[in-house]
Amino acid sequence: MPELPEVETVRRVLEPQLKGLEIVSITADKPEVIAYPTAEEFCRQLTGQTFLSMSRRGKFLIVNMNSGDRAILHLRMTGCLLVTPPDLSAEKHTHVIFHLSNGNELRFSDTRRFGRLWLVKNGETDIYSGIDKLGAEPFDAQLNAGYLKARFGKRRRAIKECLLDQSVIAGIGNIYSDEILYSAGICPARPANSLKEEEWERLAAAIPRRLEYFIEKNSITAEKYLEGKGKDYRNTPFLQVYGHADGSCPSCGGTLVRAVIGGRSSVYCPNCQR
Repeated sequence: MPELPEVETVRRVLEPQLKGLEIVSITADKPEVIAYPTAEEFCRQLTGQTFLSMSRRGKFLIVNMNSGDRAILHLRMTGCLLVTPPDLSAEKHTHVIFHLSNGNELRFSDTRRFGRLWLVKNGETDIYSGIDKLGAEPFDAQLNAGYLKARFGKRRRAIKECLLDQSVIAGIGNIYSDEILYSAGICPARPANSLKEEEWERLAAAIPRRLEYFIEKNSITAEKYLEGKGKDYRNTPFLQVYGHADGSCPSCGGTLVRAVIGGRSSVYCPNCQR
């Protein structure tokens, strides 16, 4: 599933390509991916509107229109968003196409069809997408050691599971929780209530630092993004532990270990993350 760095990459690539363009028409071949309102209303209300900007909240993309309306998208497991010329062959699982005033198309494809779109009108409260339930952004000033300790410090659950709680921290998933905990020197299986003050400090510092690092490593041009069909931009070569079970720890050279924590695969170094 795309996590915060991937979603932010999509935002940075697409926003300059969409800003100021009008939606001429919309084709929705799979109406079920439009969660609110109905697919017919979604297409009708957005047609003729102009893109103002694109923002991100956790793993959500928010397309802001000049009218104040917002089209919200969650990519879920396999969702992909591309700006393409009209003559480019569409991906097999392309479900929604926005036909743009410059002749290009904004296409949403999703192999597993878990991704969803919502339209929230100007002045309307968003009680549909789930954004209102999200916790702090990893780059918010409030996300410090005190914030983490206050929300996780009494929990017996593994700290890895806590980091995945979107109601406390928005945007962290399975991949980057492993990378963050490795950087902080904390074993992912540790009960949250066992962390000491200095460990909360290290964790709070590692969260924005590591996510910003991977956002930078994800940086890609619009041309390369399109060439890779919106999928070939992940920063896999820069991951230190995730996906490297039985490999060597970059710090101590010991063997990295895989464990299942809260139903999720996790990789860590038993020497560096005690």
